[in-house]
Amino acid sequence: MVKLKSAGAAVPLNRSKKMTDSNLLLIITVVIFVVMYAGAMIFLKKGFLKPQTFFNIMNANAALIITSCGMSLVMITGGIDISVGGVVALVSMCCAVYLDYQGGNVFVSLLIAVGIGLAFGAVQGYLVAYLDIQPFIVSLAGMFFARGMTTIVHTAPFNVENEAFVALKGTRINVPGMGTVNKLGKYVNAYVEIGVIVAILVVIILFCVLKWTKAGRNFYAVGGNRQSALMLGINVKQTRFLAHLLCGLLAGIGGYVYFLHVGSGSASHASGMEMNAIASSIIGGTLLTGGVGNIFGTFVGVLSLSTIQNIVSSIGLDQAWWTGITVAAMLCVFLIIQSVILSRKH
Repeated sequence: MVKLKSAGAAVPLNRSKKMTDSNLLLIITVVIFVVMYAGAMIFLKKGFLKPQTFFNIMNANAALIITSCGMSLVMITGGIDISVGGVVALVSMCCAVYLDYQGGNVFVSLLIAVGIGLAFGAVQGYLVAYLDIQPFIVSLAGMFFARGMTTIVHTAPFNVENEAFVALKGTRINVPGMGTVNKLGKYVNAYVEIGVIVAILVVIILFCVLKWTKAGRNFYAVGGNRQSALMLGINVKQTRFLAHLLCGLLAGIGGYVYFLHVGSGSASHASGMEMNAIASSIIGGTLLTGGVGNIFGTFVGVLSLSTIQNIVSSIGLDQAWWTGITVAAMLCVFLIIQSVILSRKH
């Protein structure tokens, strides 16, 4: 402890900063992911040694990363949104029908995706924030509505053949120095899809928003204690509305990224994505009770969830229930860790 004198008064200066719950949970998440992936590289190999395997995880989960970030924003404010999977499916189907059956262009299809996401976010945000209806009930209705509308737009699944979209879908961004030599002795570049770049940008932007802006601080304050937030002069209703609006927007963007990856429309698309988004947020250190969370942790949470699924598949347990059991066990571990960390305050 050092004392500084200012204007004749002794002011204590404590150089040691106490680690926040968000940072501690983030560190735990990152360490577990690194150990898990390193273990797979050492003991399983089976492609885990190739950088492209890691990039393929990101390619397959770019949409989930984006929707999980939106989910984390809502959870940080103490809410939840289980409609994101339905919104992703609806966006995919609407864009597919527009491009193939209406002769549309790619740019307008992107606007359609964003518009659908904003519409869901605005309506659900208003019902939750200004009419004070439980977020679970509102988003449950939103999920049923989105899934129903997806079937109304088109019933049968189909692949999109629009030339501009197919060209965009096939675009690959090479990652320098990460390629491998195949069995024929030819060097093959490692690559990521456009959706991965979008997902990384979303993570960076939201990380900065939560860490360095007033809106970000408001999200944490509202999730931590609404009454205290009100006493601090924070507009709680507006903050909750904004969280749901951003979640809807990100679901729309995530829906288009998902559409770019699969290249088709189907009522069964993104089935269970909302549960995976919640699981990824929890694994990443976001509390269901609100007030604690980190967007970078959510990003690592998505990678952890996908990696454990790949590990289970690599050891020969291809049945769907083994993946479910493993994810459930992983969630329990992280929930216990969160409970232990939070119990330090009592």
